[in-house]
Amino acid sequence: MRLSQRLTRRRTERTIAVLSALTAANAVGGSLYGLWGAPEIPREWLEGSPFDDYKIPSLFLGITVGGSSAVSAATAWRGNDHAALATIAAGGILTAWVAAQVAMIGLRSFLQPLFGGVGVTMIALGFSLRCDAEDDYRSSA
Repeated sequence: MRLSQRLTRRRTERTIAVLSALTAANAVGGSLYGLWGAPEIPREWLEGSPFDDYKIPSLFLGITVGGSSAVSAATAWRGNDHAALATIAAGGILTAWVAAQVAMIGLRSFLQPLFGGVGVTMIALGFSLRCDAEDDYRSSA
């Protein structure tokens, strides 16, 4: 692998790591807020959803979105071979979370389309990283 390719790959990994870490922190913060009762969020938003309060969605947010984003951040920061797959998965989980949220409670915040875009960006970055890895494999064979 040429030096310029390594630098580009490393920049992509660092971008993924920062974006994923910020997403994980936001998800964990939102999860804790929901577990504490989400005092500023009307319960009426949950009408028609399978939830009576914000506890179950908050646990799901923290564990699945926060956890997968943290794994993505850690693997990308370390330059791990699994970073591409972890990032694609985390982006897919985040995008699905936002889509399910909008389907259940409607569009309520600018954060919903923002994080939907972050999820799609994570998927694209993960595929970019995967393609770089495949190119590396082909050029070394």
